[in-house]
Amino acid sequence: MSDIDKISSPHIHIETSVTEVMQQVIFALIPGIIVSIWVLGWGVLVHCLLAISFALAFEAIMLALRKRPTQDFLFDGSVVITGLLFALTITPFAPWWVTLSGICFAVVIAKHLYGGLGYNIFNPAMAGYAFVLISFPVELNYWPAIESSAGFIESLKIIFSGLPPASIDGLSGATPLAFTKSQISGMVMISEFSNDPLFGVLGGKGWEWIGLSFLVGGVWLIIKGIIKWQIPLILIFILFLLSLIFHGHDPEIYVSPMFHLFTGGTLLAAFFIATDPVTASATPRGNIIYAAGIGILTYVIRTWGGYPDGIAFAVLIMNAAVPFIDSVTRPVVFGETTP
Repeated sequence: MSDIDKISSPHIHIETSVTEVMQQVIFALIPGIIVSIWVLGWGVLVHCLLAISFALAFEAIMLALRKRPTQDFLFDGSVVITGLLFALTITPFAPWWVTLSGICFAVVIAKHLYGGLGYNIFNPAMAGYAFVLISFPVELNYWPAIESSAGFIESLKIIFSGLPPASIDGLSGATPLAFTKSQISGMVMISEFSNDPLFGVLGGKGWEWIGLSFLVGGVWLIIKGIIKWQIPLILIFILFLLSLIFHGHDPEIYVSPMFHLFTGGTLLAAFFIATDPVTASATPRGNIIYAAGIGILTYVIRTWGGYPDGIAFAVLIMNAAVPFIDSVTRPVVFGETTP
């Protein structure tokens, strides 16, 4: 097995096995998973289990078709993390087949079509999420209302029974990002809806705790040396800076920096997704451009684009730009001629 085959998310340059690193990443995700279940209901856990099962199944199938060693790849933990990251980005009310479709696209198309682990251009979890978001917008439009999240049995019924939207209207509600975007698009000033129960101290009610839990997990990964601090810090700083500038210019139509950081998938992406070494830049200067690009695009899409939380698309766009970024930021070796 080549060295590149052993590389997986997040970015590592330490003398340890991929399996050990993946175990640390899964451990770091646990606080966020627990808080997500507490805030959004048991559907989060159900989709995590479904996503892991589907990911392992598709990984085994593709490894068999490509005649690759199952023992080396299937149980290294990387595909489990792909499943978890995907599950944490979709609504807990999504039908089971949405997770099946997204994981199939993530593992089969975004990962193995490009050559498997270490060769994929796009982050598989984000590619799978973007696929289902574009393909099944209605199914992904219903999010649990914070005040009345579904119980375990209700979550199972919603996920596996394919209940019509009318059946879950009483349990669903808009996310803080979607609600804010719709209000501002309707020419409603922020001061007119800032006291809505959807909002907490730092961001969206409940979502701020989810964000904080992923922040804790991300800091743990930095302390353990699993990921480097540059990408998360630059991404967060750029998003904070842009939102601070626009919010300072007109706080009635541009939300606060803390709202951007602690609502939606900002902190999950900053520490667990943008740090993927295969799809991130391979140079120090390139990582600055890569992370800054994600921060800028996230703000642009959230503020003026058609999606409330644009961080998945921001990651994928910058994934596509990485080959060019690396080509212009790669240090020139003494005596080497540039093309």
